[in-house]
Amino acid sequence: MGRNLQSGERLRPVDLARGHGLSTQAVRNYEEAGILPAAGRTPHGYRTYTSLHAAALRAFLALVPGHGHQTATSIMRAVNQGAAEEAFRLIDESHVQLLDDRRTLQNVENALRDLEPTTASESGAGSAPAAVSGPGGTFIGPLADKLGIRPATLRKWERAGLVRPRRDPLTGYRVYDEADVRDARLAHQLRRGGYLLEQIAPLIAQVRTAGGLEPLEAALCDWHGRLSARGRAMLTGAAELEAYLSVPPCRNGA
Repeated sequence: MGRNLQSGERLRPVDLARGHGLSTQAVRNYEEAGILPAAGRTPHGYRTYTSLHAAALRAFLALVPGHGHQTATSIMRAVNQGAAEEAFRLIDESHVQLLDDRRTLQNVENALRDLEPTTASESGAGSAPAAVSGPGGTFIGPLADKLGIRPATLRKWERAGLVRPRRDPLTGYRVYDEADVRDARLAHQLRRGGYLLEQIAPLIAQVRTAGGLEPLEAALCDWHGRLSARGRAMLTGAAELEAYLSVPPCRNGA
């Protein structure tokens, strides 16, 4: 059975709204979306809420930063419909996604370690840097398959300056050398981390021209911070949801 019974002190929509900087319309919208349990009604048809609704609103607002608005809505709707197991499944999926994002970040950091430039002591003092591209290369189809993306995505990245393939003089086909493959790998990982093309392009350009990875260090630090913030937000959301689930059974308006 859903959590739609009333208990405790009666609250008006404005009472719920003021405490969270919301409009009364937002509170009504949350109820209609199933985020809040169904409100009681006065003899004149006005909505009345209780501490149960206040707890539901706190839980929803706490869930949003960690799970996103859509998933938080689905979690609360499931709870209010008496489908707690479905709510827990949605929460588990968010944690799986966070873990996957952490693994993606680790992959990016591993990729960057592979991109560390050869130092003078390693290559010999005064020697010219080793060339990263050779006479061979790969075409757009095999590279796209390797990365698990569409060729159209690589063409889009080329227009954005993320990769710079040469053209085969006989066929006119794009040829991606080792440096292009490196840049494509890096772009792919950063895109998975939520970075926009316009944010990635200057990072790759600086890696190319300066031969250093320092520009990415700040981005990676920010990425770590955002993942940690999501993890903590999930903990806060879980605590508020548990508090909502622990609200005593309704007392039928007593």
